[in-house]
Amino acid sequence: MIDQNSIFNIKTEQAFNQKALEVFKFQFENNRVYRSFCDLMYKTPSDVQSIKDIPFLPIQFFRSHEVLSSNKTIEAAFTSSGTTGNLTSKHHVTNLKIYEQSFNLGFKQFYGNIKDYIILALLPSYLERKGSSLIYMIDSLIKQSNHTESGFYLNNLSELKKRLTKLDAEGKKVLLIGVSFALLDLIETYQFSLKNTIVMETGGMKGRRKELIREELHQILKSGFGVDTIHSEYGMTELLSQAYSKGDGIFNYPNWMRVLIRDTEDPLSIQTTNKTGGLNIIDLANINSCAFIATQDLGRLNADDSFEIIGRFDHSDIRGCNLMVL
Repeated sequence: MIDQNSIFNIKTEQAFNQKALEVFKFQFENNRVYRSFCDLMYKTPSDVQSIKDIPFLPIQFFRSHEVLSSNKTIEAAFTSSGTTGNLTSKHHVTNLKIYEQSFNLGFKQFYGNIKDYIILALLPSYLERKGSSLIYMIDSLIKQSNHTESGFYLNNLSELKKRLTKLDAEGKKVLLIGVSFALLDLIETYQFSLKNTIVMETGGMKGRRKELIREELHQILKSGFGVDTIHSEYGMTELLSQAYSKGDGIFNYPNWMRVLIRDTEDPLSIQTTNKTGGLNIIDLANINSCAFIATQDLGRLNADDSFEIIGRFDHSDIRGCNLMVL
């Protein structure tokens, strides 16, 4: 077994690479679905000398298979929202403490102490169904914020407007996190001029509205909330870690996560920086499922290891926390 604390104690690139190879060997030996996929790719631990050699499991396997590297009892099954008629992804989690450790440390790395924030969550579509990993995370952060003003909002936009305006005017440090269509609903009803609030979108119109490119969405949100920048959260059902953008759609990831770009014509070939391609994500918090995932998102990796989301592959369904399609 791999010590989960060692995953979150990674400080250097060398330490990450070493741990990733260790996790690959562990999952090759303990994950039946991933082992079968690696066999089809003719890849064994002896063939893998660097993270670029690791086979990345197509994310669709989370819809059709039980992707597990542990025989322990399943504590939660997070599900994607999906679209009508499509199979939904299911991420079986055998240790919720790893997920909690991941999102707590990830938030701290980019935003500091959660207790410094009042969290207002506008996530109606997630609240209306069961099994959302985003709701699990935000609910935990709300409780940890230890502010009575923190909470979820469904369709009670007038109450949210009053609270948000009051808290911001009082100089309180507020994090307003919402799904894109709900944030647009809010500013179409009310106008704001916020000075002390971080506005963070989680992506996804979920069929409620026409899809917008990120630049257009953020421009509308900046105007409606009266802020200079819009933050973003990048996460998905199949991951136990999140990347964050503090503006301009430039994302950074926590120390135990990496993003690689695969060639769209040759999915086994990893691109250099500043090239557009499919996002391959290493999330070592997925120690008990699969840490190496080939997503359906298109993006670009920058020289400083930050990344951008450009869109999605054609014919891939729009769902969950995934971001806008071009």
